[in-house]
Formats: sequence, C-alpha cells, structure tokens
Amino acid sequence: MKNYLPILQKSPLFSDIGETELLSLLDCLGGTLRAYPKGTAVFSEGDRPTHLGIVLDGEIRITRTDYYGNRSIVAAVKAPQVFGETFACAEVESLPVDVTAATDCTVLLIGVDRVLNPCCNSCSFHNRLIYNLMKQTAAKNLLFHRKLEITSKRTTRDKLMTYLLMTAKDQGSNSFTVPYDRQELADYLEVDRSGLSAEISKLRREGVLTAEKNRFTLL
Repeated sequence: MKNYLPILQKSPLFSDIGETELLSLLDCLGGTLRAYPKGTAVFSEGDRPTHLGIVLDGEIRITRTDYYGNRSIVAAVKAPQVFGETFACAEVESLPVDVTAATDCTVLLIGVDRVLNPCCNSCSFHNRLIYNLMKQTAAKNLLFHRKLEITSKRTTRDKLMTYLLMTAKDQGSNSFTVPYDRQELADYLEVDRSGLSAEISKLRREGVLTAEKNRFTLL
C-alpha cells in the first residue's frame, strides 16, 4: 500500500489528511488492492454496491446499457479519482451501471460502511474523510447534471459542440484531447457513431473545428 501513497494523497477522498494520519486511516479502513486486466468487470450491473473504489493506475469506464443493448458512457475515471461512492452511500439494492477496466488498472476497494462508521477512537482525520466523501458525492452529482445538459440537446451537432466547448473551457485552451475514441465519444453523447462522424466532417468543412483522432481544435 505504501507504494501507492503519493497517489492516495492526491485523491479527493483524502484531501487535507497528512501522511501519518493517512497511513493510520488506511489501516483502519482495511481496503483491498485489486488488479484488473483491460476489459474485465470491476463492478457489474445488478451487483449490490457495498464498496467505493479509488483508481491507483490505469482507467475505468462507467457505462449504462439500455433494454435494446445501446451503451452510454457515464464517466471515465482515472487515478486518483473515486468511483462507486454515490451508489454505495445511497444503499441502492443493485447497481444500474457496469464498471469496467478500460486499461490494465489497479484499484483500492474500501467498504463504505468502514468509511461512514468511524472506529471507537473517533479520530479527527476519519471525520475529515466523511466530510471529503460528502464533497466528492456532491461534485459527482454536478458532473451528472453536466452530462444531462449535454445529452438533453436535440441534435448531434448541439450535443457535440456543447461537450467540446465545455472541455475547451475546462482545459483553458481551444486545442485539447478528449478521453474517448470516436465510438466511445458517440456512446458518451448518446448518438449514432456514423452520425457523429458525419457531423464532425461537416464542422471541418465549415471551418468550425479540426479533429485528428481524439484531439480537437476549435477555430
């Protein structure tokens, strides 16, 4: 676990918790390190959510599949981000999403009951952990609202441009990369891939943007 301490210190879940306190806290939480090859399931739809996870290296994807088999990417999660906390804290009976390793990755899984119920010592840094978890959950809700703002647009063009403009603002540049290939971007925007490719080509011809694989420049 000590090998991953620099990554864990950057996790929003452990914000403002010192190294010594973090080591004690990790011992208290009793987390489990798991390695997942690319394409394997971390959590599956229908599982009972009892754990949250922290990505230590690699990347995972959270996806939702509808009745007809259409996949939508909910989020891409990289180190040192947290995932699964919203569903575990809500105590839902079963997960409505799949969590899959997008690359070979290592994850720290922590039982949410160990997070929400401090040990008998009631250490101050555990109280800080609970506070951080509340902030993280609130921030995650804002991200879900952001995706809803994008996917609620009526046309593929509007969805794409809303997403690209938000990403450009986040990265502070009109030239940026997105964390998805073309099929994954279509899944995130909840549109047909061929329609998305056609719209990108049209925007190129109109001089609105340039695109090379997952790199875009807004003109």
